[in-house]
Amino acid sequence: MSSSQAIDVRDLGKIYREEGSESEFRALGDISLSVADGEFVSLIGPSGCGKTTLLKIIDGLIPFDEGELLVQGKPVRGPGHERAVVFQNFALLPWLSVRDNIGFGLKLRGVDSKQIAATTDRLVDMVSLGGFADRYPRQLSGGMQQRVGLARALAVDPAILLMDEPFGALDAQTRNILQSDLLDIWEQSRKTVVFVTHAMDEAVFLSDRVVLMGTQPGHIQEIIDIDLPRPRTDATRADPRFVELSAYVWDVLRNMIGNRRRAVATAAR
Repeated sequence: MSSSQAIDVRDLGKIYREEGSESEFRALGDISLSVADGEFVSLIGPSGCGKTTLLKIIDGLIPFDEGELLVQGKPVRGPGHERAVVFQNFALLPWLSVRDNIGFGLKLRGVDSKQIAATTDRLVDMVSLGGFADRYPRQLSGGMQQRVGLARALAVDPAILLMDEPFGALDAQTRNILQSDLLDIWEQSRKTVVFVTHAMDEAVFLSDRVVLMGTQPGHIQEIIDIDLPRPRTDATRADPRFVELSAYVWDVLRNMIGNRRRAVATAAR
């Protein structure tokens, strides 16, 4: 893994202000996080801790109010070609086939049609959708639609892949299969990945590091190095260390949630 930083977040803060009012809500406070080139990092934490907000800020979709954000050493001013996002809700264009959905970003960039065809053919095979290239989203299962979404993001060859609970709406079996498929693709490409999830075992299975976030405001509570060997396989899930790490992440999260509930109850008295 390269020692250079793909993403460098320094003392970042995000404040939402109510229009016409002096009231404000601090969504993120003093976030500092560096992600190395080729690293797979997961963000996990209770609802409302700002995981998705942080991901959108890294992508340049929403601005931040404090601190500094560098991507590949350059300040972020908005979305860039070096970043691509995979969302939970697939966000496929229903009137386009699998092939055309995958190539959509390349077409917008004016890429030659022969190159688009070659790229989409390669990615259809990579995400195991051979024989489905001419189908439409309505003809696909949820897992297959998410494969299309992943292929579409990979088509523009981003250096950084930002994934917002991409498997959250899928059944457990499909989710496990896509986790393994994602790691196979990552092993081939070694792109930098920032992955938002609510699932402890998913974060541990996929990641080099797991970032646990707390609330009020959103902050980094702890960063856990995942010292499981790669490549990860189904056997990894039965490894005692995997079980131990997943239990530890859950223990930290459970304590955070319990502390927040007690604080709310005390304030209400």
